[in-house]
Amino acid sequence: MHYDVVIVGGGPAGLAAAVRLGQLAAEHGRQVSVCVIEKGSEIGAHILSGAVLDPKSLDELIPDWKDRGAPLHTPARDDRFMFLTERRAFSLPVPAGMRNRGNYIISLGSLCRWLAAEAEALGVEIYPGFAASRVLYGEDGAVRGVATGDQGLDRDAKPTANHQPGMDLLASVTLFAEGCRGSLSQTIMERYGLNRESDPQTYGLGVKELWEVDPARHSPGRVVHTIGWPLDSRTYGGSFLYHLEDNQVAVGFIVGLDYENPYLSPFEEMQRFKTHPAIRPTFEGGRRVAYGARALNEGGFQSVPALTFPGGALIGASAGFMNVPRIKGTHTAMKSAMIAAEAAFAALGGEGGLSAYGDCLRRSWVWEELKLARNIRPSFRWGLWGGLAYSALDTYVLRGRAPWTFHQGADHETLKDAAQCRPMDYPKPDNEITFDKLSSVYLSATNHEENQPCHLTLKDAGVPVAVNLARYDGPEERYCPAGVYEFVGEGDGRRLQINAQNCVHCKTCDIKDPTQNIRWVVPEGGGGPNYPNM
Repeated sequence: MHYDVVIVGGGPAGLAAAVRLGQLAAEHGRQVSVCVIEKGSEIGAHILSGAVLDPKSLDELIPDWKDRGAPLHTPARDDRFMFLTERRAFSLPVPAGMRNRGNYIISLGSLCRWLAAEAEALGVEIYPGFAASRVLYGEDGAVRGVATGDQGLDRDAKPTANHQPGMDLLASVTLFAEGCRGSLSQTIMERYGLNRESDPQTYGLGVKELWEVDPARHSPGRVVHTIGWPLDSRTYGGSFLYHLEDNQVAVGFIVGLDYENPYLSPFEEMQRFKTHPAIRPTFEGGRRVAYGARALNEGGFQSVPALTFPGGALIGASAGFMNVPRIKGTHTAMKSAMIAAEAAFAALGGEGGLSAYGDCLRRSWVWEELKLARNIRPSFRWGLWGGLAYSALDTYVLRGRAPWTFHQGADHETLKDAAQCRPMDYPKPDNEITFDKLSSVYLSATNHEENQPCHLTLKDAGVPVAVNLARYDGPEERYCPAGVYEFVGEGDGRRLQINAQNCVHCKTCDIKDPTQNIRWVVPEGGGGPNYPNM
């Protein structure tokens, strides 16, 4: 199938690019064929974010979004920022970047479903349930599209009675909008050396639940962030509680994946956080209705790679436009996609090259916003107190214009040996406020066809036991928030069992594995979580 533009990924960036291309085609009276493919079973099925949305990009893309029924129903009204000890909570001044007046508490999945309808109204073709498994290259070495994966293969990659071969989707321009740690985006960066001059991308893992709470405990528009307990002062992270409409509260806990202790479990830290005396009352008498987890980019300005290559470009979180101090990345991801769409449209009309995307982005407010925030996240290498002190200096005195730039290494290099660390004793779940992994995965509606090739591949099957278990006491069992990895057997017979059907596509294993032995590739299209409104 041939298109002018193929977009890989139906998240906010991919859909913003699709809408912008449709708008430009209509404005100029030109026919531009655009196709969006999405590995989730439907648009929004794999979308998970806090989320408090800065509507800046949406205002630019669709100025009359309110009249068109965009699902932005809850304006942020009340910001709170707290430092937690084990038993107490101390109110702190809300940092300038975390003040949310003018922003909206939303379901990002619902926004994506709405954007998809807008794109389709402009003539864009959208195909959910199709996972791009391979990049296609021309004889000149340029990207010429992607191939979707075969469906109906058994675990040995042999066709079953339900086999359906994948399709080649060819395009003049291919935009990769796979989100954080996209599997094809990683191969593109390696092939073309796009990150040769940038820092390694760094990440956090966000674990999120959606609750229906007692109306007496609900305050629509309230935004709460915390730092401190249950994490120690060497580990970067914190929480959010966002009060949406209809008595719903989104609660999330983020742990920087540069943590050192192999015994740490981000999932268990999230559960323990909810037991704090200042937090638990929000959920008492309530009902947990959804669960999910997703890695997010934290590298910021220093980690943005080169954005274009022959035949295509990286957009959105595939390139890493998260503004960590603001805890926001949707508005920057969408704007990057809109700029890329404009460059692609011009290139299709013979009015310039796709490289204009990078040049225009560097002149945009996205670049300025990321540059001003570039030193905040790296400053936390000095721990919580050092990071807070530097952040205050950078924000209020230097105003982001320091004559220096801090740098970070890769997350998989930070784990200490288990012998150097203290095991973490996490309490058992009470099944009222706290829960186990498997019951949580059930709420994510995750489903994979069990008789298919495992999408979690090992470069060397001996490494998990010989290295990870021997040196780090098997951190896979703890950093995965879905119970995918477990060591079974005893003595010399121990082995790593991979329960791939549990995978919620968070990508943490691909990021944090200390030997980079685990490689995450796409499963059959339509597999994975099915988030309703996360």
